Amino acid sequence: MTVRLLTNIGRLWTGHDILSNGAILVHNDRIAWVGRAADLPQHVPGVVDDIVDVDHVENLGGALVTPGLIDAHTHPVYAGNRYAELAMISGGSTPSAITAAGGGVGSTVTVTRGTDPWTLCNGVRERLRSWLLSGTTTVEAKTGYHLTRDGELADVRLLRELEKEPMMPRVHVTFLAAHVVPPEYFGRQRDYVEAVGAWCADAAAAGADSVDVYCDEGHFSTEESRWVLASGRNVGLLPRIHAGVYSRRGAVQLAAELGCASADLLHFTSDEDIAIMSRYGVPAVICPATAMQRGSVPPVKRMLKAGVTVALGSDHNPGHCGITSMPLVVSLAVAMFGMSVGDALRAATLGGATVLGAPDRGMLAPGRLADIVQWDADHEGAFAWSYGLKPRRVWRGGTPVQ
Repeated sequence: MTVRLLTNIGRLWTGHDILSNGAILVHNDRIAWVGRAADLPQHVPGVVDDIVDVDHVENLGGALVTPGLIDAHTHPVYAGNRYAELAMISGGSTPSAITAAGGGVGSTVTVTRGTDPWTLCNGVRERLRSWLLSGTTTVEAKTGYHLTRDGELADVRLLRELEKEPMMPRVHVTFLAAHVVPPEYFGRQRDYVEAVGAWCADAAAAGADSVDVYCDEGHFSTEESRWVLASGRNVGLLPRIHAGVYSRRGAVQLAAELGCASADLLHFTSDEDIAIMSRYGVPAVICPATAMQRGSVPPVKRMLKAGVTVALGSDHNPGHCGITSMPLVVSLAVAMFGMSVGDALRAATLGGATVLGAPDRGMLAPGRLADIVQWDADHEGAFAWSYGLKPRRVWRGGTPVQ
């Protein structure tokens, strides 16, 4: 049993409130008490008989403290890079020209399939570690670059095993075999959709938490997406959907119909879509860096006004975005979407916990996991200024990781 007292917290952002001169009492991996230091009890039943007898006292020097951040949308299981393709995009090359030059998702699939498991694992490990060291204690991580049954299931197992290692964030594993149609299924898209649906039970058994599908132009139709998501939901996977990345194809309506845990990206979102999300309780996952790159800004403030739960994601992937810093994502959300710092932080903590179905995190409150970050700042406004605020210290389940 370990009891740890974090004190002299200048500003304590709990997820709901801001407290000045705060303190947190941690018992093993959970928060036992949180509040103003002046209200710290002398005795906490079942935790400590006398507060002077705690195992560790840590003075945080008046710093800002928040819950660990949550990245609600990432694609970290891949090998290689697409730097040349990104240079072509920046020079105005069309998607068809990039495909003709051997680029696109298919190029990552080819390289990932040809990479030995040890090398692939090392790359994913380094990415996950960088999230944790930037203050992100939970990462949603998708498969989707093998696009074979055995490869996708191996990716699920890889993520589950990496989560057990030291210096790793918590991982929410999403099965995204319905990313694109692989080359061996050319001209047989329906066959691939049915195959992915059949793989969902195996993915759940391997440790996946969710199933995702890319419902958009050039990917999968709403009917195909319905088949995959329903197959996953039937075996206990949380359904989530890439929606409105390039166009409106009824993905939001499908998300409402199936009770999806989230609709993600949403670059082309109408007031009708927002009304549907609000009415049926479909949360939104918004990725500022991807929106900035594509030049299409989701109507986040209208979503918030309508009562839609909003979470933030980096959309880390080899073809568009290499960000593993959720503090940078928070900064971009404030600058691009006009979110208040409080709303952006809430989206990066409580919002992420909601869409991942993880009520044990995202807020500093008794009984929650002690995933805590001390920042190199004394006020949350620093997130709007720094474009990548650095943590001074991160605790995962009450254990310091830096």
